Amino acid sequence: MTDILVIGGGTAGLTAALYASRAGKSVTLLEKESTGGQIVFSPRVENYPGLPGVSGADYAAALTEQAESFGVTIEYAEALGVEADETGFRVRCDDGERTARALILAAGTSHRRLGLPGEEDLVGCGVSYCAVCDGAFCAGGEVAVVGGGNTALTDALFLAGICKKVTLIHRRDSFRGEESLAARLRRLPNVELRLRSAVTELRPADGTLTGIAVRNLDSQAEEVLPVDGLFVAVGQLPQTEIYRGFVDTDEAGYLIAGEDCRSSRPGVFIAGDCRTKAVRQLTTAAGDGAAAGLGACRYIDSL
Repeated sequence: MTDILVIGGGTAGLTAALYASRAGKSVTLLEKESTGGQIVFSPRVENYPGLPGVSGADYAAALTEQAESFGVTIEYAEALGVEADETGFRVRCDDGERTARALILAAGTSHRRLGLPGEEDLVGCGVSYCAVCDGAFCAGGEVAVVGGGNTALTDALFLAGICKKVTLIHRRDSFRGEESLAARLRRLPNVELRLRSAVTELRPADGTLTGIAVRNLDSQAEEVLPVDGLFVAVGQLPQTEIYRGFVDTDEAGYLIAGEDCRSSRPGVFIAGDCRTKAVRQLTTAAGDGAAAGLGACRYIDSL
């Protein structure tokens, strides 16, 4: 049995493990793929304080090495189920079972994809799911945003401030996001709204996105738009299926916890993008990790 088991190896999980291990607790971190999370796919991180211009892969590698240097044990396995018992918590994995006195759930989210051929290959090479993270790479260029919710609208507003032209593409005839945001976009001369439209094809050259095919869903007419970047904002999917019923979740499946990262179950803490909160960035993930790691230590000390 370990003192603290962290599930998820992104920024939140690695930070939580780092803080808990430095506090003298035995810590094991479980990651089903590779550490770092989605930031690994970002070619350049420019909004993390003190680390301007680092690549996502280099950032993730440095954080992983830092956690291991302070005694964190990283094991690559997928958590399949979790339950509480009289000694703490039992986690069933694809390669066996782990037990711990406290749990930190940092499962993260995945961006909903468009499902187009070649989409995964172009992530970080013209296709992005975070305008705040990657928009600066297209400054002065022409970009497109896909989506109709608040995230898509705010992404388009942000990009309109730094790009020559922004085309906002949405399948419906009206936006799901706030009308005040849509009204601001309509007033901008460098923003084009394409409603009842969908991206049907990605056009790359030499491994980089150079254009997209857009189809009008009413006329079925299709047009190829040259773009320097495509920003997809069609929703996120919290990776929390196995925890529903074990701790409280909201309607979308996010794990409910406040700024102290405490879940509805004593001894279980939530960190990172899978937690209910308004802002999901590297900085907020690191903050969650610190709060959850120290909170788990305090919980164990109180037993």
